[in-house]
Amino acid sequence: MKILQNSSEPIYKQIANQYRDQILSGKLKPESYLPSIRELAQNLKISVITTMKAYEILAEEGLVTAVQGKGYFVNPQNLELVREQHLRLIETELQNAINSAKVAGLTGDELKQMLEALLQAN
Repeated sequence: MKILQNSSEPIYKQIANQYRDQILSGKLKPESYLPSIRELAQNLKISVITTMKAYEILAEEGLVTAVQGKGYFVNPQNLELVREQHLRLIETELQNAINSAKVAGLTGDELKQMLEALLQAN
């Protein structure tokens, strides 16, 4: 897990986003446990409250469940739900790209060309 101290994104969101990506991509398997709140806080040299906030976001999204005395574990994922979550993320990122393109003065066609070039490169 990598935390960027100089990022405009709060640390708890960085943590939640990284775990979300690992869960949705299958890198973190269902039923596997996340590090304890204290352990993660110590490893990242951050506040326990920050770590707790990140885990609470994941729990609210249904990605993890808290088990009394054991910590947080990864929930089995519904493939349709995972797809919907990815679509929502794509829509958000594309909207951010559209907003940035407007600021940069790009036309819709120029933005489409840029997207096509990126798709071909991957």
